[in-house]
Amino acid sequence: MSLKVATLVMGILNVTPDSFADGGRHFDFDAAIAHSKEMIAQGVDIIDVGGESTRPGAERISSAEERDRTIPVIIALKELGATISIDTTRSEIAKLAIGAGATVVNDISAGAADPQMALLIADNPGVQYIAMHSRGESIDMQSRAVYKDVVQEVRQELEDRVTALIAQGVNPDQIILDPGIGFAKSREHNWELLRNIDRLQLLGYPLLIGVSRKRFLGDLVSAENPDDRDFATVALTTEMARKGVWAVRTHSVRPHVDAIKVVKELWG
Repeated sequence: MSLKVATLVMGILNVTPDSFADGGRHFDFDAAIAHSKEMIAQGVDIIDVGGESTRPGAERISSAEERDRTIPVIIALKELGATISIDTTRSEIAKLAIGAGATVVNDISAGAADPQMALLIADNPGVQYIAMHSRGESIDMQSRAVYKDVVQEVRQELEDRVTALIAQGVNPDQIILDPGIGFAKSREHNWELLRNIDRLQLLGYPLLIGVSRKRFLGDLVSAENPDDRDFATVALTTEMARKGVWAVRTHSVRPHVDAIKVVKELWG
């Protein structure tokens, strides 16, 4: 096995008070920038800025609040030379973020939440677009975690979203897919998807995998505190890097950068 390119590390920057693993830690502007500098020093490839919690059960905030949380941070990160992703389902926020320097849009709804999103991405051919699988919104998605064959159904639903995006003018080369681990998925669904990443790779698009500190890992290793799930997360990063996924989305950076270097040395 030979890896063409090393898996990227996307560092999570939640400028929110209520995200599941680190809510409030980087809500303050200065704290957000200090953490970003730390991630950059540790070798992060992309910083993913999110202003709205998408944990199961979370309620939506206003567009104005999301804007005020994210755009000043993105402007500052651009000055630091970071590669920036905006984690949003709103095209108006994505447009502002792109104008401020973001070159990746990470949309957990894959364009379904805002019909203008695909048109925005089509108008910005230099922007990469991450289309994630989910069902419903955060407040009700876990009630929709009903599948006969989770791998086949997630694959088909992602393929349907890709078809819709391309029909609206998005270039296939812009698209990155995310199976949405933990989003409208049970613990068993998460593991089944991770065991079958190769089946999702057959869709022909780069994959982003986001498992960092999620509850299904805590259930496995008896870690109630999300911070105590980092070792389990690194183990999955190692396997995902071996399988050649495009990127992993993580709360901590250095352990994942190191794990990917080891995989690259062994298999590169």
